[in-house]
Amino acid sequence: MKARDSRKTRQRLAAEFGKQKSLLVFALLGTVVQVVLTVYLPLLIGRAVDLVVQLQTVSELIPLLIKMALVIGLNTLIQWLNPLLYNRLVFNYTYSLRQRVMQKLNQMPIAFLDKRSIGDLVSRVTTDTEQLSNGLLMVFNQLFLGVLTIIVTIITMADIDGLMLVLVLILTPLSLFLARFIAAKSYHFFQTQTAARGEQTQFIEEMLTQESLLQAFNAQEETLSRFKEMNNRYANYSQAAIFYSSTVNPATRFVNSLIYALLTGVGAFRIMAGVFTVGELVTFLNYVNQYTKPFNDISSVLSEMQSALACAERLYSIIDQEASPMLGIKNLAAEKIKGEIVFSDLSFGYHSSQTLIKKLNLTIPAQSKIAVVGPTGSGKSTLINLLMRFYDADSGSIYLDGVSIQDYAVSDLRQQIGMVLQESWLKTATIHDNIAYGQPNASREEVIAAAKAAKADFFIEQLPQKYDTFLEDGGSSLSQGQRQLLTIARVFIKQPKILILDEATSAIDTRTELLIEEALSQLMEGRTSFIIAHRLSTIRSADFILVMSKGDIVEMGKHGDLMRQKGLYYQMYSAQQV
Repeated sequence: MKARDSRKTRQRLAAEFGKQKSLLVFALLGTVVQVVLTVYLPLLIGRAVDLVVQLQTVSELIPLLIKMALVIGLNTLIQWLNPLLYNRLVFNYTYSLRQRVMQKLNQMPIAFLDKRSIGDLVSRVTTDTEQLSNGLLMVFNQLFLGVLTIIVTIITMADIDGLMLVLVLILTPLSLFLARFIAAKSYHFFQTQTAARGEQTQFIEEMLTQESLLQAFNAQEETLSRFKEMNNRYANYSQAAIFYSSTVNPATRFVNSLIYALLTGVGAFRIMAGVFTVGELVTFLNYVNQYTKPFNDISSVLSEMQSALACAERLYSIIDQEASPMLGIKNLAAEKIKGEIVFSDLSFGYHSSQTLIKKLNLTIPAQSKIAVVGPTGSGKSTLINLLMRFYDADSGSIYLDGVSIQDYAVSDLRQQIGMVLQESWLKTATIHDNIAYGQPNASREEVIAAAKAAKADFFIEQLPQKYDTFLEDGGSSLSQGQRQLLTIARVFIKQPKILILDEATSAIDTRTELLIEEALSQLMEGRTSFIIAHRLSTIRSADFILVMSKGDIVEMGKHGDLMRQKGLYYQMYSAQQV
């Protein structure tokens, strides 16, 4: 099965390189010229040796030396140009491959990413692509050159002496069989190595991003212990892979040295028998070197290619995933949106064996302000995930102004929804670019107006470069509350028709929260707004409140009505007032 997968991957790589026809033709033509010049040089050396042995005059030797100098000079130029062509071929391909992998990851539903390690995906896009690139460069620099050299030297050796050629052809396959055996063994270990590397990358990323939490809980020893275990596993897989791959070259060189010694002895006897000249023996032994050396290179390439193919399979496994089916075609014009949302017989579960939301029916009037509350795991965020189409319902539908949201183009739907999450995310860019993330063409005046509305302008103006301040590492130089203000400013500049606030003010101090709530109240006017909150005191003014438990809406109404019912909402609110 693995051999079949490896063969398919090789065929796919070959087909994709075939698309770069012009570069490929020039690269192959340059390789042919290089091989011809390399093989021609020993013939000239042999003739020069024979002239010296026969004590010929210097005048007869000079033309040969000039010709040798020209061949060496031209060959040097070709050997300088060929790698440039190979690099262009490989890097064009890997550039395209990275683009396709990232494009596919952006097309995949959130459910796909939730089930996979982020560190492993990062490792595939970066480390695996780099390792594949290195392996492919070896194919062009050594494999093609080596195979062509073998073919041309066989033809040339046959013209010099048939018996010696037969000996070479009988003995040299020994090193090739040995290399194939070792390469087959190393392939499995390279696969396990790449998988272990992805797991380790994920763990390192997770630990470094949560270093403060790790130290707060004194979890350093446990973390180091787990890392040591992962590191040992990765080291063992790497050692096994490197051990098998590194034995190829010395093993084949040993076999080739024995062959070289045997041919030298046979050639000496043939010179004494008068059927061979010294120059021909020198030429032939040069050809034996040229013939056997590619076997060493090819064996190294075969070993390295196992690692490269394992990386290619991991990358193609992402590209071959079915893209998100969320491809509605109806355009959603902002000016026509009223904002009525209907959940009809909606059922959904993150796992097929466990349904979280069952047959939910709910109508949200246009331009209303809805609060969604409930215990952890009750389905509050799930409801929002379905509205945003991060996930699709197992059955039932969600309608926006009477049209199923699955009929709308996903980009259009999300363009009209503004979302502020509890966890703030900022990209590595200026503050201006972060605020204008959803509206990249926004002017400085629009960005400043959004920052002022979000109450973020006061701290931005205190920064050295103000709106041109460059944020690195997710804005780690800012406080958590400041980062949250910037994410709220994004929504102000986007001016969406539907607003989702998921604990949007949880990281902000009480004074700023009051200012933000006033600004958000203005933003929510004329928009359908969902507010997910654990602090129930912040949602008392909602048009109505949905109380969720185990995926169902168990209570619904205004704050006063729910308090009089003395149900789950009453219990939650009373507990927070203690």
